Amino acid sequence: MDTENLSTAQRQWLDAFENWLEKERQYSPHTLRNYRAAVLGFWEWLRLDGGDGGDPDSVTPRQVRSFLVDRQRAASRRTLHNQVSGIRVFFRYAVRQGWASKNPFTGVSLPKLDRPLPKFLTEEQIRRLLDGPRRLLENGSADAFTAWRDLLILELLYGGGFRVSEAVALNYGQIDTATGVARVRGKGNKERLCPIGRAALACLLKFRADHAPASGVLDPVLIDARGKRLYPRMIQLLLKRYLALADLPMDLTPHKIRHSYATHLLNNGADLRLVQDLLGHANLSTTQVYTHVTIDRLREAYRQAHPRA
Repeated sequence: MDTENLSTAQRQWLDAFENWLEKERQYSPHTLRNYRAAVLGFWEWLRLDGGDGGDPDSVTPRQVRSFLVDRQRAASRRTLHNQVSGIRVFFRYAVRQGWASKNPFTGVSLPKLDRPLPKFLTEEQIRRLLDGPRRLLENGSADAFTAWRDLLILELLYGGGFRVSEAVALNYGQIDTATGVARVRGKGNKERLCPIGRAALACLLKFRADHAPASGVLDPVLIDARGKRLYPRMIQLLLKRYLALADLPMDLTPHKIRHSYATHLLNNGADLRLVQDLLGHANLSTTQVYTHVTIDRLREAYRQAHPRA
């Protein structure tokens, strides 16, 4: 929907909603854009359906059902879930603000999602990936600052299981160097404790001593050559360099390193609920998707060892 066609009331509602998401809920810019697009898309659908969508309290169950039917024809199940999630949060906020008496999207049935198994790197592939900065430093393709900074990024993603947004937001004051534990603020502004591992801690101490212009409580850990905090996109791009160097698939994202972190923990005997806490998952079901590898290993061990397998 073209924002020029919004009514004054719609602009006010949308601005207040986005401000609430950003300031109070502390949602990422990516989520803000998606939720905004979802609400605008619903308003446009309402307009084409014969209403202007100008009153959140006027949306009927019939309109919601028709909207879902139309969207299922045009979008994937995951896209539909994401769109409804944004619209549902908007109406929840509208009820809270008194713009609507009820949330018309509460309790709506959506088609079930097929949950794909997460892609991950093997332990050997991770070793090759982490070896990239050292190789570039030794052959003169990277200076010491870049090599140690990039190694620190990779070590934090794998050693701490951080999301990219969490890694770039990390300040020195959030890391207890005596214990090697970081206090991370994740999705929904929830805080958790993450051990980062001996290798990541040693790399951090080396980088801080030799290359960090400032390392106070509020100073960022991951910086560019000018000492400025990195953006998530910068990490996504630099990872491509090390994927190519390690001869790994170029479509692997930083989040796949987080998948690898979780999978390797479970493969080596970590408790599922512990991994849930380390990842910052609100629901255990989100973490359980990683157990597929452990189950496969158990099945293979059974097949090889049991006489009647």
